[in-house]
Amino acid sequence: MPASATKSLRVAVLADSDTRWKWGALTAQRLTPAAAEVRLDGYLLRGRATPTARQLEEVGVRADSLREVTGVEFLRAMSEAPDDPYDLLVLALVGGGVQAMLHGLRAAWGPGKRPVVVTGYVGVVYEKLTDGLLLRHGADLVLANSRHDADRFRAVYEGVGADASSVTEVALPFLGGAPYTGEHEPHTVVFAAQPSVPDNRRDRTYLLNRLVEHARKHPEREVLLKLRSKPGEHTTHIEELPYQKLAQGTGLPDNFRLVYGHMGEVLDRTDLLVTVSSTAALEALHRRIPTAVLTDLGVREALGNHHFTGSGCLASWDQLDAGHRPVPDEEWVARQGVAADGSYATAFDAARERIAKLLDRPGGLPPLTPYYTPETAPGYLPGILARHHLGPDGVPLPGAPAADKAPGPVRQIVRRAARGAYRHGVQRVAPVIRRMGEL
Repeated sequence: MPASATKSLRVAVLADSDTRWKWGALTAQRLTPAAAEVRLDGYLLRGRATPTARQLEEVGVRADSLREVTGVEFLRAMSEAPDDPYDLLVLALVGGGVQAMLHGLRAAWGPGKRPVVVTGYVGVVYEKLTDGLLLRHGADLVLANSRHDADRFRAVYEGVGADASSVTEVALPFLGGAPYTGEHEPHTVVFAAQPSVPDNRRDRTYLLNRLVEHARKHPEREVLLKLRSKPGEHTTHIEELPYQKLAQGTGLPDNFRLVYGHMGEVLDRTDLLVTVSSTAALEALHRRIPTAVLTDLGVREALGNHHFTGSGCLASWDQLDAGHRPVPDEEWVARQGVAADGSYATAFDAARERIAKLLDRPGGLPPLTPYYTPETAPGYLPGILARHHLGPDGVPLPGAPAADKAPGPVRQIVRRAARGAYRHGVQRVAPVIRRMGEL
């Protein structure tokens, strides 16, 4: 057994939203051997989607330490103890953030000792596949949540002449829970809302009305609208039109409720999970809960429900109102990493083995080598790095946010005010301007 399987491991996770923190922290737990003593340090990248205390509590993942940082502050923290670096670093960020940190870390670490760097995707990958993958290239492991994704990832890398050996098949780290054994009392229908799908008032109002209508047609059922965040909070995606606000002033039936909380706990009492394209569908399928992916607004790339073509789960509200229950295609489910056949327990074995070998590599690990460089992408990469206050060489630019001390009370107040103003602009002002432009 490699020494890395039994020794004490230091793990860091950098995340930029509540969902990515959940994915990153749970992935870190899955990637470390059960016999190892693990210290997990969490870093939350400061930005529009930095999770609130309530969101972190709802995620339910505990870290030994957790603090908010800028990109430059994080890079400085990673270079402060070169003789005792982390063993594993999980970058749970949007693609541009991953690329910036890879270049920043390469500059900060140089040829010295460094941890194994891992990145990947929070859920279903249905847009910007090539762009997102190339922005993640350079990590030691790029995790694919299914065999389907692993094949696509390798094809993209090989198609541009990039090293595809980093692609490693795993599964979504938050699958689990008791398998569905039969109908609950009362029968419970759950609609899993998404922050940005659909992205307009008309379609979101339509979905809300159909859900309420379903509750009225079936008064013996409990109908739940599972919400991701409260107004003013941000998730991975911006939510300009929260369902809570759309439901205000609407006469809701007694058997209809809006709920928050951990998705796994909601699924414990679910008899039918309905969504447009939420990753919650994969969680439900893993537990063999009847799952419907709505076709009411079309099957379109913009909605993400095209990903479920061939799944057997596509259905409309009219069909569901009439009692239809989709039956998933077993071959499709298996290719999506849902692992309803019981193989989930071994889904992370290959990734753990690769990490153990990298940690035990004689002479340590070579410097990070992203596909994008100032030579290969001179018109693209500098802008990505500059957004994180980094120069083309990955070194912090002059005037980058100070990282030598914690923010004082005044800086904290200013940051909260600025974030609040941004969210107000996104959720209140921007929709009004768009509506005016449509007149």
